[in-house]
Amino acid sequence: MSRRVLITGVNGQDGGYLAEQLLAGGDEVIGAVRDPARPLAAAGLGQLDGRVALLAADLLDPASLRRAVAEAEPDEIYHLAAPTFVPDSWEDPTEVVAAIATGTAAVLAAAGALGDDVRVLVASSSEIFGDAGVSPQSEASPTRPRSPYGVAKLAAHGLVGTLRARHDRFLVSAITYNHESPRRPERFLPRKVSAGVAAIATGRAQTLTLGDLNAVRDWSHARDVVAGMVLALRHETPADYVLASGVGHTVGELVDAAFAAAAIERRAPDGSDRVRVDERFVRPPERWPPVGDPSRARTALGWRPAASFEELVGELVAADLARLR
Repeated sequence: MSRRVLITGVNGQDGGYLAEQLLAGGDEVIGAVRDPARPLAAAGLGQLDGRVALLAADLLDPASLRRAVAEAEPDEIYHLAAPTFVPDSWEDPTEVVAAIATGTAAVLAAAGALGDDVRVLVASSSEIFGDAGVSPQSEASPTRPRSPYGVAKLAAHGLVGTLRARHDRFLVSAITYNHESPRRPERFLPRKVSAGVAAIATGRAQTLTLGDLNAVRDWSHARDVVAGMVLALRHETPADYVLASGVGHTVGELVDAAFAAAAIERRAPDGSDRVRVDERFVRPPERWPPVGDPSRARTALGWRPAASFEELVGELVAADLARLR
């Protein structure tokens, strides 16, 4: 059955992969972006130009979000648009909270105005757990966010559950952990590592400077995560789902995998380590590392990430090597 689907943030990493999957399945895709006059090719998604209709919507302008939803008249909404770089939330918590929490409220309200049969998925984040007191975290784990970004995401997450219970609507919260791809900007750690190792492999750099190599994260491929979102929104009953690999890896393991993918040694010919640690970027150890428990998604949705950790890192390094060469 073909569906009419609205994706907020279609020009982002997740939005691009999601649009590709839905178009391949025969769905009609509409994207909500800040500037619809700017082609998707400007975001590295030229393959979607002419295939995805664009509407104007700004997370800080709730009225524009309501107009976009009303004009799209979708069967499904994937609300993915949000600030994504957590450290930025410390600079202006007011804007981050407004963009995430108020923006989500506007989308949910606009969808409800169209009718209770409009299905909505909101992208949540592992940041809602913070100092959860347990690792890995499941949908039932305590939520104690440690950043303004996490607080805002928790507000949006709570709103989904509250409206779902109150009005019996098909609303889903996808609690995503770190998910990467070559489409990620280099300010995100895995791309920083893959780009840095590729630069060393091609003779453009001698060393890679990082922070804590013992920090643990749960990394998946963005393509797999958005596939889980579709399964969740098209399931027979609405629920919240942790979408994660379920396996934690240290930054050091990420680095070693990247050097292996580039087929070069981490040790230089003189025996020195090509990776340097800048103590300014080393944070206190995390007692409860952000690792997800995807048991519900596996059992209820039959979801499994297709790409392994090593395959993900290999794809990142291959893309950066090709770019530099």
